[in-house]
Order: sequence, then structure tokens, then C-alpha cells
Amino acid sequence: MPLPPGPFVRCRWSAAVLVLRLVVGFFTCTAGSEYAATAALPAAFSDRLPHFLVEPEDKYIVKNKPVTLTCRSTPATQIYFKCNGEWVHQDDHYIEHSVDPATGLPVMWVTIDITRQQVEKIFGLDEYWCQCVAWSTTGTQKSQKAYIRIAYLRKNFEEEPQSKEVALDQEVSLRCHPPEGVPPAEVEWQRNEDLVDPTSDPNFVITPDHNLVIKAARLADTGNYTCVAKNIVARRKSNSATVLVFVDGGWSEWSKWSACGADCSMWRSRECTQPSPGTGGKDCQGLDLQSLNCTSEQCPQTVRGAEDVALYVGMVAVALCLTLLLIVVVLVYRRKKEGLDADVADSSILTTGFQPMGIKPSKPGVWAPRPRRPPHRKNSHLLTIQPDLTTTTTSYQGTLRSRHDATAKFSMTNGPLLDPLPNGSHTLHNGKLNPDPAEFVSRFSTQSYFKTLPRDVANTSYGTFNFLGGRLTIPNTGISLLIPPEAIPRGKIYEIYLTVQRKEDLRLPLAGCQTLLSPVVSCGPPGVVLSRPVILSMDHCFDACLDNWAVRLKKQNYEGTWEDVLLMGEELVSEPFYCQLEAETCRLFSEQLGTFAVVGESLHMGAAKRLRLVLFSDAYCSTLEYNIRVYCMDDTQDVFKEVMQMERQLGGRLIDEPHVLLFKDSYHNLRLSIHDMPQAHWRSKLLAGYQEIPFYHIWNGSQRYLHCTFTLERLSLSTCELTCQLCVWQVEGEGQSFSLDFNIAKDTRAVDSEFLVMDSNATALAGPSAFQIPYLIRQKICSSLDAPCPNGADWRMLAQRLKLERHMSFFASKASPTSGILDLWEAQHFHSGNINQLAAVMADIGKQEAMIFLVSDGDC
Repeated sequence: MPLPPGPFVRCRWSAAVLVLRLVVGFFTCTAGSEYAATAALPAAFSDRLPHFLVEPEDKYIVKNKPVTLTCRSTPATQIYFKCNGEWVHQDDHYIEHSVDPATGLPVMWVTIDITRQQVEKIFGLDEYWCQCVAWSTTGTQKSQKAYIRIAYLRKNFEEEPQSKEVALDQEVSLRCHPPEGVPPAEVEWQRNEDLVDPTSDPNFVITPDHNLVIKAARLADTGNYTCVAKNIVARRKSNSATVLVFVDGGWSEWSKWSACGADCSMWRSRECTQPSPGTGGKDCQGLDLQSLNCTSEQCPQTVRGAEDVALYVGMVAVALCLTLLLIVVVLVYRRKKEGLDADVADSSILTTGFQPMGIKPSKPGVWAPRPRRPPHRKNSHLLTIQPDLTTTTTSYQGTLRSRHDATAKFSMTNGPLLDPLPNGSHTLHNGKLNPDPAEFVSRFSTQSYFKTLPRDVANTSYGTFNFLGGRLTIPNTGISLLIPPEAIPRGKIYEIYLTVQRKEDLRLPLAGCQTLLSPVVSCGPPGVVLSRPVILSMDHCFDACLDNWAVRLKKQNYEGTWEDVLLMGEELVSEPFYCQLEAETCRLFSEQLGTFAVVGESLHMGAAKRLRLVLFSDAYCSTLEYNIRVYCMDDTQDVFKEVMQMERQLGGRLIDEPHVLLFKDSYHNLRLSIHDMPQAHWRSKLLAGYQEIPFYHIWNGSQRYLHCTFTLERLSLSTCELTCQLCVWQVEGEGQSFSLDFNIAKDTRAVDSEFLVMDSNATALAGPSAFQIPYLIRQKICSSLDAPCPNGADWRMLAQRLKLERHMSFFASKASPTSGILDLWEAQHFHSGNINQLAAVMADIGKQEAMIFLVSDGDC
């Protein structure tokens, strides 16, 4: 029979005297000195294999405390441990012998101690194992393996919960990935330091991956939530995440209609009390007061006498005279227009504000082509027109309502047209509108429907428009509204506004992986009747790859709720909205005015937002401390403008050109650090090695720009030169490094000297001055290209030449496909468009004659 190394094992003694007791023919060691570990079994048990009553179990070493392994077997003549394939020395075993009182079988009990040093010496931190082997006269048996591991729990959570603001009854999910540990950490949640118990409150659920879900947020659920991880080594707490449950206001039921008043109108109202807004929730949006014209039976008018009959007869006679006069004017106008088409007569009234290309007319009032240029500029004359410079002012008399609308009340059913200006007229000087901003906003806000209009005059544009159309622009934001000719029905004059909403103006709910990709833009008033789509242009900040994103256009309805109205890439031509997505701009064809925003939901972790990093410092520094402010913002012009305006007020200055960084949906935070400063002159006062902006603050946050400040200290006031490296990276992702080298005393660049494109154009342009293509030329192009041609020389070829073939079905659904194409061209090329390039495209199609009014109706 094989034996373990050495013929003896050491017994555990409790006294100094050896007592031998005969038990069923063999000796048991109960006290005394050394004895042989091998004992002879009685004949009755000599044919049995040993089996284990107790086998060694897995153990964890906590800090430096050793662990004890235990093994018990019967019947056994010898028992010992083997660890990692090697016998444990006999001096390290502790053995006891006894008899099982139930069966009378002999029992051997052995224990050993394992230290941290033994585990680290052989297998480091993992896979150290031991096994018990027992002998009898018949053979041996091996126990199960017991693994001994060093226990630990790291300090940093792999993912911590993030603060959230949620509406009442909305589901909330707080994510938590505990620190790495052996054994794996157990997770529990606390709210305001009290344990969250899902068994006592079923509104809470802790998922298998340790996230806390609040099924329906209650006001009582507002608080600070902490993820707690613990194992046998330690207990760790995450940073607390604040959950704020807000209540949006709701409208009460409408009151009953009032009695019909003397002005033949009745009213009803409702209040924002069901529920009242609370905990930062938004106020009710929509009408709180409605009026309605009474019917003739309800209107308390007195019956007038016969003198009214004479008055009405006189009014009818005047109306007939005016009608006859109007007919005569129309006939004269048409005859002159026919002569204009044949003789290319003067049309300066339709081209007010159109800038000539430097050609003089061949005779007064006549447009003429330029003399032939060298070949490389042979098409430069095709859109050249000389305006009548004597016509500089056009006045529109009357109210802002339809000229045929005699109603004096505000009617929601006919569209929310605005009340007239005090003097009842508007004047356009060279097509530019310059009313008083404060007066405009004040007048708009008096209307009950427009009480939510932002008071930010600096970021609002407005103007008065008729069927000739026009354009509204908010300078240095990339936001504009093009109102094409004929978009406003003839006979109507609308006062239209365009504004960019700031974060405090309204709340845009985001859920899951959704993120805001554009500014929130309002144009109105909502509900006006449009004959053709307007084009709203605004920047976006994503990689424009629809394979990575599900991008939706959201619109705020009359009740203030946001609705999905368009999924980009899956537009339907029958819908009132259609989008042209460009590398950095979204152009929306819309048959309705309202409040819009672009929201994206990442389809996988490859989706990336564009962030713009901008660095500022104090313009003057008279102390040893020097601050560098690093802004992280959406890469759109409106946010950049807002930060520039704020820094101008703070007296800041740019110290480097803006940089663009792609921020991926990887749940990893953004880290920033400054390195490689000259240690002899500068040092950082930042205690940590880097600063960190949480992922959710960038991806889901309501604030579109964030910033962190690096405080540096120069060792002498005479030190002015600063060179360093700014490193920006997303955790476990690629980063960027920017070199900074500047003089803090001499560099006095203005805060917006180089990086804001100063827009000197008027914010509102009405009529022909708002367009690069003169009105009559536009009409000729449309009439020439709208009709299909067998050789394809029509609007379809124009779309192809302008790289708009993806939208063929959309243009084809319009009454004039060419008009839609030219509208988009105007929206794209207002600042940088070269009308000669469009002329070259027309020449390539074979329709260059349309550009100079020489097209014949039958030549297709």
C-alpha cells in the first residue's frame, strides 16, 4: 500500500500523558506524543473503501488571514492533503481519530492552514487548489478539489448611476455596474441613505444586472440614489444620482361659454390647475382663453331704421364701381405683361433690391445681355439684369389680415393672423424690414396664443410678407426660414417670426439612447394657411449616416406635447414634412409653421455626435493664478454663438481655434487633462490627473454646452509665455491632443474676431430682394422645365445636375417640380450661391434661353 511522504504524522494533544484505549481491536490516539499515522483495521472493515463525511470547500483569503481546510473520512487507515499536485508536508497536517457512534466505524479527521503567501507564490491570485486523499486496506479515495482565492473589491465602479429629471408616472432606470471583485460583489440600492427594498415596495425593481428601475415615478421618489456594492472584503458606495420627479401642468376643463356680448362674441376659459406644475415642471401650453363669434340669432343688435337701407345701397354701388375699376386695371396689366414678355420690358417693380452684375442697360428700363466674355466665362451673362434704381420703396397699405376679411375679431378657424400695427401700414425699404424688436415681441405676447413666445429679441427675427415671399435669418446661428413666392396666398399678408429656443424656454423629453441633434427652432404663428412648403434650415451635430441612427423630426403640438412627425430616410411625399439632410445642415420642407427639433437614437455604439471644443481665458491676468475654460458643446452655430456672447460678457478671450471631436454612444465619460507645461514656470492646481464630464450629461443632458476650468499657477508675475498640451478623450476610446502656445499678456484677440461669421445681411428680407433668382426669370425657368421632354431636358435633369436626384419623387408630387428645386437651391446658396453656376447648369441642359426670357413655348 503506498504511503505519503514520511511514515509518521503528528497528532493533536490535550495532555502530556499517553492514554491507550482498546476499541474494537485498534488504537485511538487521544493524547500524548507522536505515533504512526497508519493503523490496522479490524477484519470486519478491511474490505471497504473509505468514503468522505466532510470534503474540503472553496475558501477566500481576506487580507492576510489564513484559511483552514477540513476533511473527514471513514474507514481510513491514513489521510492527507495534496495541493496543486504536490503533497503537503506531514508537519502541516493536524489529525484526529474517532469512532462514528452510529456505525462503529473508525473516522479520521485532518485539517491544514493555507496562507496568502502560499497562494501568491505558486499561482498568484487565482486557481490554487487542494484535495484530500484517504486510504484503507482496500484502496484510496480522492475528495473534490477546493479552490483558494484571494478576495478583493476594487474601489471604482465600472458604471455609476446618473442624475435624471423625469415626469410624473414615467419609468426611470438607474444603471449600476459594481467594481470588479472576488467574490463578485452583491448590490443594493439606497435612497437618501435608506435601503430600497423591492419586496416591501413593488414600484422598485432591481434587475439581474444590478440596475434599479422605478416603474412609475412618484413625487415621493425624488431623492438621492446610491448604488452599494459589497462582498466579504469591503463595502463601496457610488456617487449619488439625483432623481427629480417633476409635474407638468395640465389644463382644467373648459368653462361654459359666456353670454353673447355687445361685440357679438362670447368667451370661455380654463386654468392650469389639474395638476398645477410642480418640482420644476413646465407650465401649461396652449390657449387658456377662447373667443367665438356669436350667431346672428344670439347677437344683441338693435334693428335699425330705413336710413340703414340707403347706407347699404350706397355701399353696394361703391363696391360695384370699385369692381369695374379693378377689372380695367387687370386688363391693362395683362396687356402690359404680354408686351413685357415680347419686348423684354422693365420689371423693376418685381426685382426691388436685386443686385446687378455690373452691366448697363441698352436703353432705359430694358434688360440686356452682357457682351460676350472669354470662353471660360461664357455663361456669366445669362442671369444678368439691370434694375430700375429709381424704385427703392414699396409700401403695403392696410391691415395684416386678408384684404377680403371684414371680420374684426381674432378667429382661430381662419388661422391666427395678427392684429394690425397702429398705423395700419408697412414699408419695405429695398426689401429690408426693420420694425422695433421690443414693440414686435410686446405686441405678439399680448395675444393669448403667443404667451409662450420667447422674449429673447437677440435671437428672434420677424417680418411682414405677402405672396412675393421672403426670408428670415437669425445671424450666426445657421437658422433661416425661406418663404418661397406664392407660399402665402394672394390677398393675404402675414407677420411671421423665427426664433431659437433656449434650454430654459421649454423641456424636450429624451428617453433611452435619444439625444438632441439640433437647436429647438420655432417659426410662426402656427396655423397660418400656406399654399406651398416653406424651407426651414438649421444645423445638426451628428455624422449624417442614417445607418448608425434613427433620426426623427419632432414637432410640438398645440397642447405642448412633442410628437414624431418624420423619420428621416423614410419620408413620404404625401406627408406635410420632407427633409433634405446635408453634412452639417438639415433643410425641412414644411407645409406648417411651429416648433421643431431633430432627435436621434443611436442604433449601435458606432453612432457619434460632433462636439465642438472651445478654449477661453481671462483677457487680463494680474495674479499668479490663470484659468483656462474648456467648453464642450454641440457642434452647431447657435450654441457657439451663445457661448461667445456669454464669454464676451465675462470679459473672456479665445486662446485657440475651435476643435471638433466625435463623441460615441459608448456610455463612457469624456476626460480632459493638461500636460507638458514648463515645470520651471507653471504648475497645475488640479488635484486629480484629469477632469471628467459624465456621458449622460453630454448625450441626454438638457444643457447643450458644458465646461470645466483648469486653474494653473505661474511661479512669477513676469511669466507670460504658456505652452502645454490639452488632451481630450472618451474613456476606452480614441482621443485628441491639442498644442497650446500663446502669450497671456500680448494676445488681445477679440472674443469673436475670427470665428464668428459676421452676417451683415438684414435679418428679414421681403419680396424679390430675398432671392438670387429674379421673379420673372424664375417663372420662365419653371414654365420651360416643368413640362416633360422626350429627351429628358426638363426638371429631372436639373435635379440630377444639382445632385438632388434622391428627392425625385418628392419634387414630382408638386404642381411645379422646378419651383421646389429652385426653392431648395435658394435655401442652400443664399450667402454663397453663384447664379452663374445655375446659368451654366441651364446651358448644359439646353435651356439657357430660359435665363434671358427668349424661350419659345413649343421648343421642348
